[in-house]
Amino acid sequence: MGAVVDTTLPAGVVVRPLESHVDDRGTFTELYRQEWATGVSPIQWNAVRSDGGVLRGVHVHMRHDDYLTVPYGRAAIGLRDLRRGSPTEGVSALVGLGGEDRAALVIPHGVAHGFYFHEPSLHVYAVTEYWDPSDELSCHWADPDLGIPWPVQSARVSERDAKSQSLRDLLRQLEPSQPI
Repeated sequence: MGAVVDTTLPAGVVVRPLESHVDDRGTFTELYRQEWATGVSPIQWNAVRSDGGVLRGVHVHMRHDDYLTVPYGRAAIGLRDLRRGSPTEGVSALVGLGGEDRAALVIPHGVAHGFYFHEPSLHVYAVTEYWDPSDELSCHWADPDLGIPWPVQSARVSERDAKSQSLRDLLRQLEPSQPI
């Protein structure tokens, strides 16, 4: 079936269904093939384990694109297109990944994203640039101006994410990297 998507996605965001092969020993799922038209050429892979009730983000990258999947658990990925001039500038969406619906998600740079984990989960992601904290800007996940329809009103977040700036301040911070 793939990811749960019930709205328009920001331009360049791609949901790629993944096929699982199940037998009496368990499940085998291909997460990425270079031949798939994802638009992402990974140079680094990462794995993040999160407890249920955790929300990570909202973050945005100025330089790198993400390719991610949730092979264990379930997550709601909130998205907001912050790219000035994008055909979907300002569009917000929520994508469900994990559970029995196997899919991968491509998030281009300039699209803000956050992850809410419904249960203990593992998300695996690839990036097109090496991890660099200076390429990770953030805003508060519950800022109503984001327009992300989160499935919860409260969540466990890092101290950094709890103190994140408003979307308005993030957009000012992004201004120098926006197209003219």
